[in-house]
Amino acid sequence: IVNSASIIHVSFVPSPDDPFPTTLPMLGHMGNFSSPDADPATEPLDLYIHGYISSRLMRLPENAPERIDTEESGLPVCVSAAHLDGIVLALTPFHNSMNYRSAVLHGYAQPVTGAEEKLWAMQLITEGILPGGWNNARVPPTQAELQSTQILRVRVKSASAKVRAGGPSEDRKDLKDAELRKRVWTGVVPVWEMWGEPIKAEENEKEGGLPEYIRRVEESGNEARRSHAERAVKET
Repeated sequence: IVNSASIIHVSFVPSPDDPFPTTLPMLGHMGNFSSPDADPATEPLDLYIHGYISSRLMRLPENAPERIDTEESGLPVCVSAAHLDGIVLALTPFHNSMNYRSAVLHGYAQPVTGAEEKLWAMQLITEGILPGGWNNARVPPTQAELQSTQILRVRVKSASAKVRAGGPSEDRKDLKDAELRKRVWTGVVPVWEMWGEPIKAEENEKEGGLPEYIRRVEESGNEARRSHAERAVKET
């Protein structure tokens, strides 16, 4: 759920004197630096978040209180991700709903200080947005680019997911109302995120048309998301 979300939302408390938490839309991806091929079902993954080094969120973990347990050192954060898969329409608005997938993570954010891990995380996040996007661009980043970019590693302490799939749930009384059932349309309107037709930049001088890695992700990604949204209608 998290790795397939275009945007994640990161919540934190800016300071003890601030009465309100802050939530920011960010780019991020989950992975395991020490074991890049780790199986998420059996091995823990960290969440890597990308941002500008002088932004408030990126600076706060450096001043977060140290704890005896090094796994709990850093800035406490809550991260959420969600996908809307369909609008569920019932005989009465009271039973209207949404098909969706959502996840919430709690953990501690720390700056990535190792050069190798930082570069690895930048590639991880880039590939999470567009597979093939790293090796088909100017890499590695310049020293100035590396210095202006901060990567936070979130050690996940707890996580939960919630999924809703299937069609509408109706009251028995409504289902016995033949006139109502003839008058009201019920069912699911599938919803999915789509990539549009890529538009060239004015400075784009790439020869040979649209690169295959972009076309492949556009076509296969759109089809996968459409297929998932439609399958969710039939699941319970």
